[in-house]
Amino acid sequence: MFRRRQQEDAGGSAPANVYQMRQSMISIGDDYWIENGAGQRAFRVDGKAFRIRKTLVIEDPSGREVATLKEKLVSVRDVMTIERGGQVLATVKKALFTPLRERFEVEGAGGVNYDVKGKITDHQYEFERDGQKVAEVSKRWFAIRDTYGVEIGPNEDVALVLAATVAIDQMTHEVA
Repeated sequence: MFRRRQQEDAGGSAPANVYQMRQSMISIGDDYWIENGAGQRAFRVDGKAFRIRKTLVIEDPSGREVATLKEKLVSVRDVMTIERGGQVLATVKKALFTPLRERFEVEGAGGVNYDVKGKITDHQYEFERDGQKVAEVSKRWFAIRDTYGVEIGPNEDVALVLAATVAIDQMTHEVA
């Protein structure tokens, strides 16, 4: 996992555990699909319009909600919560002190915490848990401009990692 494969180098399709995302993804009120490595629609991101705070809903292909992202209105730094079934699943926030590179923290309500670091605005970064890389965001899997991939390791909550990626993109690129 997390290394270039001969198929990718030869221009083949992305692996199944890589999800295709659009750079500076959406404005609130717009919808788009996240596709898997086989090009199948895996999740739909629904930008809820006419809300006081940024709200995005991620649904599976059948329309079942798997995560809701909400911007925290009053905060010293950018913060978004990820909810599932009305319960807070995680909080995504920009790290206060990052001298050498951009960092975000994903604090899970169930104790699953990710340290997200790398070149966030360039879509070249990693999710780490307990010092181990569990997901990687990169443009290398796709030749399409303004598209990047999220490779997610086994036994990870795919919807949580993708929701955190959407939240980080929203906070970093300030699309409105």
